[in-house]
Amino acid sequence: MSQEGEWAEFLPTTWNMTIRNISPPIYANIIVWRLVIERLSRYISTKRLQGKKIIPFPFTRRKSGWLAIIPQGGEVTLVHVVREPNSRPEVRLLDSFALENGTHEALQRLRVTRQLKSYVCTTLMGEGEYTVSQLEAPPVPAEERKEALRWVLKEIVSYQVDSACIDVLDIPRAGLPPGRAASVLVVSAAEQAVRARVRAFEEARIPLEALDIPELAQRNVAALLEDENRGLAFLRIDETGMMLTLTFQGELVAVRRGEINSGQLNGRDADQRALVQERLVLELQRSLDNFDRQYSQIPISKVILASHPQVGNLVSELGENIYVPLKEMDLSSVLDFPAMPELR
Repeated sequence: MSQEGEWAEFLPTTWNMTIRNISPPIYANIIVWRLVIERLSRYISTKRLQGKKIIPFPFTRRKSGWLAIIPQGGEVTLVHVVREPNSRPEVRLLDSFALENGTHEALQRLRVTRQLKSYVCTTLMGEGEYTVSQLEAPPVPAEERKEALRWVLKEIVSYQVDSACIDVLDIPRAGLPPGRAASVLVVSAAEQAVRARVRAFEEARIPLEALDIPELAQRNVAALLEDENRGLAFLRIDETGMMLTLTFQGELVAVRRGEINSGQLNGRDADQRALVQERLVLELQRSLDNFDRQYSQIPISKVILASHPQVGNLVSELGENIYVPLKEMDLSSVLDFPAMPELR
């Protein structure tokens, strides 16, 4: 029996998000999250995972890279991304399909028509299905950390932690002030939430190699945009809300979520739009100040903004009110689109 309990046998490979492949294509698994601004919007990615592997049938040759399968907003989006050694990640497939008769029927159909069993597949946990907690790293051997943190989580989460799925991400020590105890980010989810998320894939006989979460997806895209030995703040705003992440040396250091969304920023009432924009400016200023206080050893070189639908004048409005240079995200600077010339 694994540390996560008997239910882990149900999906032995789906919750090991933090160990990256240390071969040359470290960020080989950048997977894009929907159409953004005029090119791509929500970004998903996942790093190479460790753990038990699903063994394909002998006659099935699995394609390299990762295929993200995201049922969301009345459609299923497929994105296949590959990174060969010494080259930039390539988006080789990006397509969306309407959920005409529900997720189960759509996944079954796509499994056949798009030969999904020939890919290494992943999907995202949804908001509210997991928690991310920043905790002090326990002074125990690495193999005992999850169990030690499980006891701490009992005072934080509302679900049973004995059977919960838990993973741990280290915050880079180089970014912590001298004398400060090492910290970790603990990702946890209830057994029932994981079962619910993977059920449609199981029923459609689509093997999942991993589950990811939006924070780590955004972290991996941000890592491609970082300047060497500098931190990067990445602000994503869409119809569901906002997420601000701080990354350093390719790792997630901190995350802030908010309720301000692109619908409010694009509203018809000019006065209301102005008020929401003022709130966003204030929230961004406070978050950057907090990052600077908490992680003074991490010099932030820039803020990257991605909004969907695009919010007019937001880049200039935010850029004029913060002390860090702000740029609109340009995925074409870090990703190639050989099969989609219109996205270049």
